Amino acid sequence: MKSIKPGRGPSMQGFIGSIATILFGMFWTFMTFSITKDSPIPGSQIFPFFGFVIIGIGIFQAVYHYKNATGKERMSIIDIVEEDEEKDPLNTRFGHIEGEKFCPHCGTNVQANFRFCPSCGKAL
Repeated sequence: MKSIKPGRGPSMQGFIGSIATILFGMFWTFMTFSITKDSPIPGSQIFPFFGFVIIGIGIFQAVYHYKNATGKERMSIIDIVEEDEEKDPLNTRFGHIEGEKFCPHCGTNVQANFRFCPSCGKAL
């Protein structure tokens, strides 16, 4: 039985993308500040603060992706391994019992020998 292998690839790409987001937020903040600092329109000085929001989101995502890329229970849907090589972290987290199976379409708990889901009727 195949399971999801924890992998670093997508999470490291997410971490690098988060760094790019932080850099964009810094660029946005400095550029909009330099453009709006002498603006005669009241309230236009708020635009640089959107850069701080972008930087905050980037930092949050960078921490999340870095922890996922380096953690023991990291998850990637890209790498597939045999169940005996490495256990599926989702089965461990949600208490999967041997012989128990779930429909990938609707999530209904079905018996291991079923070929079709009794709830939605789709092939397992």
